[in-house]
Amino acid sequence: MQIKQTEIKDLTAVVSITIEPADYQDEVAKQLKQFRQKAQMPGFRPGMVPMGLVKKMYGKGVLADVLNKLVGENLQKHIEDNNLNILGEPLPNDAETKNIDLDHEDTFTFAFDIAVAPEFDARLNGKNKLTEYVIEVTDEMVENQVKAYTERFGEYLSADEVAEGDIIKGLATQADGDIVKENAVINPQYMKDKKQAKKFIGAKKGDIVTFNPSKAYESEVEVSSMLGITKEQAQELKSDFTFEIQEITRHATAAIDSELFAKVYGENAPATEEEFRARIKAEIEANMAEDSKYKFGLDAKEAIMKKMEKVEFPVEFLKRWVLATNEKMTAEELEKDFPQMIEELKWHLAKDQLMKEFKIDVQKEEVEAYAKEVARMQFMQYGLMHIDDQYLTNYAQEMLKQENQLRGIVERVAENKIYEALKGVVKIEQKKISHEDFGKLFK
Repeated sequence: MQIKQTEIKDLTAVVSITIEPADYQDEVAKQLKQFRQKAQMPGFRPGMVPMGLVKKMYGKGVLADVLNKLVGENLQKHIEDNNLNILGEPLPNDAETKNIDLDHEDTFTFAFDIAVAPEFDARLNGKNKLTEYVIEVTDEMVENQVKAYTERFGEYLSADEVAEGDIIKGLATQADGDIVKENAVINPQYMKDKKQAKKFIGAKKGDIVTFNPSKAYESEVEVSSMLGITKEQAQELKSDFTFEIQEITRHATAAIDSELFAKVYGENAPATEEEFRARIKAEIEANMAEDSKYKFGLDAKEAIMKKMEKVEFPVEFLKRWVLATNEKMTAEELEKDFPQMIEELKWHLAKDQLMKEFKIDVQKEEVEAYAKEVARMQFMQYGLMHIDDQYLTNYAQEMLKQENQLRGIVERVAENKIYEALKGVVKIEQKKISHEDFGKLFK
């Protein structure tokens, strides 16, 4: 067997593999013998089919399989033995590969185009300066979270007189038509016309209030929902309505006491309001620290990618490879997406280099822990602040069963470890900042 590689030029080269009879004859004979032992043909006992007939029936297919396996194994071995950091996968070079004639030839040459990664240095050093933001947690932020808890764990009570924020249920009747809606629900604070809303404030159960829905609400969707009519009917509606108040419901915020502490934190609830506020502050600080870490990662990635700006790639090979491995992608779609693909490739190569530089690997325990954090953050978005740890663990395990989720989390863990390692080599400037000003950094 002969393997030759042309000189690498413009990050591409051609690898040709010539396979001779001595490379494949023994394996072909072995496989044909196995076929003969299993072959069943009329007129012959099992295992006694003449070898000539077996070769005629299966020889070409067996030879093709053996050749494909030899080519694949030896091409991969050549890449590994020569420490070639290839991009994508080798592609057949039709111009260099002669037409394969399995019937009349016994020596075969296969040629492949390969592309290698460019030389680059994505490493940062003490000349690079990055900012680590310390987000200030104010008393107002703590107070707002306390208020959010008192509202979330409050209760709805029946009231006799309508006040701001109350929900009203009753009978809505069109003054000059036949639209009647029982159990109609109104919340005056959501009316765009405050004059219409003011008509309900101070009204009592049993009172009848006259108002105009089309003036009160901003959209026909709200009117149709309140009256149980179509949007088209709501668009044409101009009439006044009477509203007989039958129920008044008021939301009362929870008291700041041990009952609230237990609802928020469960068995490990704080004993006093001071401890309650202190724990809330600690949680906000932890969340702000995660936000700061996220911003540090964005800035670190930007600094790394700046070092990759002028790195050149074998563009034509990569486009050809993408089209060869994505049958549904058109040339037009490729041209549109290709710049982003190159940016992703740059980041992928930079990450690989930095992981080797810092001797970073990702452990299973780290992936599981991060998955739990992702799950926790998802629940927090729905106001579920304190989920049972075992439930989080089970939820995270289900996430990791999905290949895309698993791949994404592994990448995030690796990136976070890279950013943390960078803190030991770049110049760090700590900067205190308000939460409001920190948010502006993302605009």
